[in-house]
Order: sequence, then structure tokens, then C-alpha cells
Amino acid sequence: MITIREENIGDVAVREALLDEAFGIERFEKTCERLREGRVPARGLALIAELNGEVVGTVRLWHVKAGTVDDGLVLGPLAVSRACQSRGIGASLMRAALNRAALAGYAAVLLVGDAPYYARFGFSAGLADGLWLPGPVERDRFLALELQPNALSMAWGLVKATGELEDYRLASSIPVPEKSIREAA
Repeated sequence: MITIREENIGDVAVREALLDEAFGIERFEKTCERLREGRVPARGLALIAELNGEVVGTVRLWHVKAGTVDDGLVLGPLAVSRACQSRGIGASLMRAALNRAALAGYAAVLLVGDAPYYARFGFSAGLADGLWLPGPVERDRFLALELQPNALSMAWGLVKATGELEDYRLASSIPVPEKSIREAA
């Protein structure tokens, strides 16, 4: 049975291994990574899929300003373990993430990905026509979905990261005593 739940700190190592399996180290060179660097995912929108208690999928959404649209998100990466592909796990993660984003009141979701796969969720390249990313991207793979009617109809401009900055004390594997931080300030 597939369970979709929010990611927690205990999922980090297995999530990273899953992303390495799916995308390799090249994932850090992608243009959308520029929108994620040093940021945390949108609250409640970092999801994990479990099968019989084992993490087999992940998806995360990140805050962005999509040109003139302040309350946008960028989706990615979405990954499912090779051993569990073609079971609908990716689709379940997508539906859960998009439903949560819509209920939270976000205007639109952007991503770079396989247009035929994401079209079934309502994504299209045409909705991203007035937007551009902070690096190279194949235009036909830059897709958007409106969560609110006409949210992107007048959108124009650069997509910029706006999410909360990552607390490197928590992200680091080396603990930093709070006293040292205060003394350095």
C-alpha cells in the first residue's frame, strides 16, 4: 500500500540517495537548482511516498516569484525508485502536491520536465510563455499550471526564488554551538 506523507528530517539521507539514483550528480547543475539553493521547500509541500514502510518516492515544491506573480511555486525534483516505477507512485505524489498547493492558495506551479508526462496534470508550455528562468532551459520543457484561474495570463519576467532561507546549523552535519553563533554576531 502506498502512503503519501510529509517529509521529515529522518528522510533526508534516503531522499538524497533516491534523487542520486534518479538524476545523478548532474542534478545540481540544472537551472531549477538555482531556485532551490540555500532555500527550504514550501511548508507542507515536501512529500514522501512509502511502500510498506520504505521510502520509494519524493517531490518538493519551492516558493518563487514567477515574473509578476508573487505566490508561485516551482516543483522538483519528482523521483520514484527505479524498482517501483510504473505503479502510479509519481502520479500519486503529483496529485497530492498539487492538491495541497491549491488548498494553500498558491497561484501557479512551474517546472522543467517531460511535457507529455506532465500534461496529464494540466501543465503546458504555453502558460510559461512570458516567463524565463535564471539559466538555460529547453523552452518546450518549461511548463506551468494555474492553480487559480488566469493566474499566469499577464505573468511576465524572470522566475526568482523567494522561499525561506535554509538554516545551515540544521543542514550541516557538524553541530555549531548556539554560543558560537552569538559571539560571531
